[in-house]
Amino acid sequence: MFNSLSDRLTATFKNLRGKGRLSEADVDSTVREIRRALLDADVAVSVVREFTAKVRERALGSEVNEALNPAQQIVKIVNEELVTILGGATRRINLAKNPPTVIMLAGLQGAGKTTLAGKLSKWLKGQGHSPLLVAADLQRPNAVKQLQINGERAGVPVFAPHPGVSSEFEHATGDPVAVAQAGIAEAKAKLYDVVIVDTAGRLGIDAELMAQAANIRAAINPDEVLFVIDAMIGQDAVNTAQAFNEGVNFTGVVLTKLDGDARGGAALSVASITGKPVMFASTGESLDDFELFHPDRMAGRILDMGDVLTLIEQAEKNWDKGEAERMARKFADQEDFTLDDFLSQMQQIRKMGSMKKMLMMMPGAANMRQQLENFDEREIDRVEAIVRSMTAHERSAPKIINGSRRARIAKGSGVQVSEVNGLLERFGQAQKMMKKMAQGGGIPGMPGMAGPGGFASARKGKQNPKKKARSGNPAKAAAELKAAQEKANKPKSLPSGAAFGGATEDFDPSSLNLPKGFEKFLGK
Repeated sequence: MFNSLSDRLTATFKNLRGKGRLSEADVDSTVREIRRALLDADVAVSVVREFTAKVRERALGSEVNEALNPAQQIVKIVNEELVTILGGATRRINLAKNPPTVIMLAGLQGAGKTTLAGKLSKWLKGQGHSPLLVAADLQRPNAVKQLQINGERAGVPVFAPHPGVSSEFEHATGDPVAVAQAGIAEAKAKLYDVVIVDTAGRLGIDAELMAQAANIRAAINPDEVLFVIDAMIGQDAVNTAQAFNEGVNFTGVVLTKLDGDARGGAALSVASITGKPVMFASTGESLDDFELFHPDRMAGRILDMGDVLTLIEQAEKNWDKGEAERMARKFADQEDFTLDDFLSQMQQIRKMGSMKKMLMMMPGAANMRQQLENFDEREIDRVEAIVRSMTAHERSAPKIINGSRRARIAKGSGVQVSEVNGLLERFGQAQKMMKKMAQGGGIPGMPGMAGPGGFASARKGKQNPKKKARSGNPAKAAAELKAAQEKANKPKSLPSGAAFGGATEDFDPSSLNLPKGFEKFLGK
């Protein structure tokens, strides 16, 4: 959603790198580029003016002038101001002291209210609540049926005493106010602790829509009124939000279609214009593509700082703890990492959702956005098909997979033999890395990534290095012995590498007991 804005801001900050001090002209140039980036992203003009004025004021103040790295301080200021206009702190649902908590959804038709009702109900169910969906949209064709389908997919009951209309030519006859009131009574009778009321929308703002929404609000007295808005509608989001705020006085905002390719200005405008926080975000078509809105994390995504916290939360929610403990025990016992383990890890990752979305949450993802955009999610399916085409013995002992077996596996999984070869080669590298990590040596060839004990772990087993065999030629053997004695009697000193201003001819890497193979990296 914010790709264009993120790219523009990242490019702007790159121009500040390496400057020990920022002049007023540097600040003005940076603020000008930020203003253009925000306007191009369809952020409301009034919001842009206020935002850039605050950034300029702080950038010219003492917090930047006295900073050791002015460029990083500017990024920090922009990040903090982005968090502010996005709503500041994370806002959660205010639960009623005496259940049920009543949540009313309002917004334009097409914004995704009915789909969002299903997502919100599933999310609340996952939080330990027992929600009830109420179908009070009796005017949009098949709205009631759609809510019933979403409720079934989410595993949440739907209260729908009236079928609504089935075509655009049918006149609405039901009373949505009465349906909403009956839904709350149903929740109280059957002890549901949250009620989500789906109301009707319109193709545009009109008096009839506002009157109906206001009547429902007055009749059920909801604890939360969530304004559902399409994040792709641009500048018109501000006018729509202001009209609904005046008509129904909503308490929070839900942004839908954040996975789209629009410029995303609505997200940066609505909270600032209305003073009402963005509470939730819908990020895809699946009922699981729904998350609590964290202004600080969204600001981090915009500035290409990543969103590692959300990534960790997804992993904690979807990762099988039993499987994680099994793998931990396997590493502790230094058992081989097999293709069965590899397949299990793949399945765990798939539970977390789209690989592309997860990778885009990593810091610096903007630098590889093109590669991520071209990433084919079906590649994981192909890898799984290849592994599943192997026998149990082949998965546990992949070294037995010869040419004929590879041909059979390729045919069974519907891929080329070269793809099977590539997978086995990558798995072999992963297997070596896992074995090295299990032994405490970290990643092979990377001394800085040593496991528990650091270099000490990498040195285990190298206290008595194997002596080099002497030559069978007596004259040559005598020369080697003399050279070894001279080297042993030579006083030891610190290596005189480039960091010390000297040459490296006399430096012996073996004196550091580095991991095997690292001597080659040093050219020795």
